[in-house]
Amino acid sequence: MRTTDKSLMRQPAERVVRAAGALYLLLVVTSIFGFVTPQTLIVAKDATATARNILASETLFRLAIVSGLIATVAFVFLARELYRLLRDVNERQASLMVLLVFISIPISFLGALNEIAALRLIHGGPALSGLGTSHVNALAMFFLSLSSDTSALNSIFFGLWLFPFGLLVIKSGFIPRILGYLLIIAGGSYLVGSLTFLLSPPFASVVSTIATVGYLGELGVVGWLVVKAARVQFAGVNST
Repeated sequence: MRTTDKSLMRQPAERVVRAAGALYLLLVVTSIFGFVTPQTLIVAKDATATARNILASETLFRLAIVSGLIATVAFVFLARELYRLLRDVNERQASLMVLLVFISIPISFLGALNEIAALRLIHGGPALSGLGTSHVNALAMFFLSLSSDTSALNSIFFGLWLFPFGLLVIKSGFIPRILGYLLIIAGGSYLVGSLTFLLSPPFASVVSTIATVGYLGELGVVGWLVVKAARVQFAGVNST
C-alpha cells in the first residue's frame, strides 16, 4: 500500500471501473459461449457422430472458437484495468493477480489450437488421404479431448488469480467486502473442479456441478462493476 492512512487512499476513476465492468462482462459471456457450444456438438465415445455434428454446425463451432479467443484477449485487458483499479490497495498482490492471468493466456490459445486442429482433421485433405475416415474422426476426437484437458488445466490459474483479486477487494474499502470473500470461494471452486478432473475424472461432473455455486462470486463483482459503478461518485480521481 502506498500510504499508511487508508482513508487517504485514492479512489479509482469511474472510467476505469466501467472499463473493467464491460471487459469482465464480455469475458463471462464469450467464455460461456466458447466453452458450452462445442460440448453440445460432442457425442461421448462416438467420433463419427461428433464429426457429423461439427460439420452440420460448422459456423457455430467456428463462432465458439472465435468467442473463446475474444474471451482470452478480454482477460488480458481486464487484468490491466483491475491492476489500475486496485494497485493502490496492495501493489504486490495486484502484480501477482496480473501475473497469474498472463500465465493462463498461452494455455487458452493452446486449447483453441486443438479445436482448430480437430476441425481441419474433420474436413480432411490430401495430407490425410492415407487414413480412413474413422481414423481421421478418431484423431479429431482426440484433439477435442485435448482441448477439454487444456481447459481443466487452465482452471487452476482461473482459480489462483481470484485469490489475490479477492484479497484486494476485501482490503479496498470501495468494493463490498462480501464480494471479495465470494471471489476467494470462486477461486477454490475452480481449483477443486480442475484437480478433481485431473485426479478423479469420474467424479468431475458431480464436483463441477456443486462448485458452480462458487462461481457466483465472479458474477457479483461483474454486477457491481457494471451496475453500481455508474451511481457511485468517486473522489480523488486517478485515471493514470
